[in-house]
Amino acid sequence: MSLSNFRELGLTAPLADALKKQGITDPTEIQSQTIPHAIGGRDIMASPETGSGKTLAFLLPIIQRLGHPGATRALVLAPTRELALQIEANARIYGRKSGLRTVAVVGGQSLPSQIKALRTGVDILVATPGRLNDLLERGSVQLKTIEVFVLDEADRMLDMGFLPQVRRIIQHLPRKRQT
Repeated sequence: MSLSNFRELGLTAPLADALKKQGITDPTEIQSQTIPHAIGGRDIMASPETGSGKTLAFLLPIIQRLGHPGATRALVLAPTRELALQIEANARIYGRKSGLRTVAVVGGQSLPSQIKALRTGVDILVATPGRLNDLLERGSVQLKTIEVFVLDEADRMLDMGFLPQVRRIIQHLPRKRQT
C-alpha cells in the first residue's frame, strides 16, 4: 500500500514544500515503505533498484529528525565520491530551511579544506570509507554524537572491499543509534 503524499508519510510541511518546489509530489514505493519507519526511529534495511528514490527515503527523515543545527548527528557512508557528492547536494537542498550543515569528505579532494569544513561544524556528514578512516586516524573528526548511520549501497561497498574500513568506522559510533 502506497500513501498518496509526503505529508501522509509523516514529513513536516516545510519538507513537503521543499519537495514540491523540486517537482516531487508523489512518493516512490521505497519512500512510502520506509519514511514512516525511519521517522519513527526504526532501523531499516532495504534493497531498492537504482533510480527508485532511496536517497530521499533516508535523507528526508534524517533532516526532519535533526531539525536544527547542532553537532554531527548523521553519518552517511557511500562507496564512491560521485555518490557521496550527489547525497551531499540533496541534503543541502532539503536541509536548507532548517539550517542544517552538510559536508562530504571524499578522496580526490583537498584534505585540508575538508578538515576546515568539519571544524566549522557539520550536522550531516557524508563520506567515503577511505577518507573517513583517514580523518579518524588523524583525529580530525569525532563520531560520538551520531544518532543516525546510513550505509548507502552497502552491497557495493562490500564488493569493493570496504568491509574492514566500515568495521573500523562502526567502532567509533555510539552503540545506541538508528541504522
